[in-house]
Amino acid sequence: METPAGSGGRRWWTPLAPLRRGIARHETLLWWLHSAYVLALGTGIMWLGGRNFSWLRYSGFYILVIWISSVFLVEVVQRREGVWWNRARLVVNYVNKNLYQQLLFFILPIYAGSATLRSGNVLFVIVLAASAVLSTIDIVYDRFVSIRRTLSAWFFAFNVFAVVNVALPVLFGVSTHRALRAGTLAAVVGFVTIAWRLSRLRHGRAWIGIAAGAALFVWATESMRPFVPPAPLRLMSADFGLGLDTRALRVTDPVPALPPRFEGRIFFVTAVRAPLGLKDRVELRWYRGSRLLSASAPHDIAGGRREGFRLWSALVVRPGAGEGPLRLDVVTEAGQLVGRATLPARR
Repeated sequence: METPAGSGGRRWWTPLAPLRRGIARHETLLWWLHSAYVLALGTGIMWLGGRNFSWLRYSGFYILVIWISSVFLVEVVQRREGVWWNRARLVVNYVNKNLYQQLLFFILPIYAGSATLRSGNVLFVIVLAASAVLSTIDIVYDRFVSIRRTLSAWFFAFNVFAVVNVALPVLFGVSTHRALRAGTLAAVVGFVTIAWRLSRLRHGRAWIGIAAGAALFVWATESMRPFVPPAPLRLMSADFGLGLDTRALRVTDPVPALPPRFEGRIFFVTAVRAPLGLKDRVELRWYRGSRLLSASAPHDIAGGRREGFRLWSALVVRPGAGEGPLRLDVVTEAGQLVGRATLPARR
């Protein structure tokens, strides 16, 4: 190979050649080591997300950068070939992965704190956790997700839905119901602009497909509302008793379990935690088994109280009401489960 005159017969990067060859030889291993490092770093971000919501104020900027770079990636970079375009793809992917990682690991403990064990909304937390982990696995993200428009679009749509759905209640006091709608709209826009080539948007037939896809997406998110934790709402306490102190809003004569063949009135007091400025509406629903016994009118709650916003409800257990434990669900106006309390029955 010829060298430029005056170079002394060696290129300036020749001493780095062994290093470059070693990196190329072990590229896959190095990426896996990098993924392990980022996953460990995500644990620290989760610790921060569970204690301080203020970092969410940057989420809008993060989402905007991811969206612009994703559209640029599928519209410009991936349609060209060459060494520099491949490097551009790596840079865009690296930036997107880092932003995804920070966002998803930050909101994961917020959703986990609002999820109810042994309920359907735990599935959403599992999917969100899988999405966060996927953003750390460089090999999978670079070689499978980012190079496929549809996969990249679905990945962005789900994650932007999750971020918007939690950021609006925390930052602007938007109710969980309205936040769900805003998250759905952001997800639809993101999916359409990433999955469809912008040049095709000039054709009428393309818009028919887009409208059908958007309608399907909206229907899916609306039907899946009960599986989405109402982050950042959280049930702080739940107590059953035979009496109620209306001034302190606390039960009296607490009962750990229903006596056999119990008849009479059971009181329930709970506290719902929400950030300052958040206003929402919740219902208290009594169940025995799968049968709905009673549902309260929607209660307006306001966030910011250290001890939580306290609510109470009462149920008259009548003869023939059946046997088994009583269950009370606290549910938002959008149908999301805030929390659940169970009063077991003695035999």
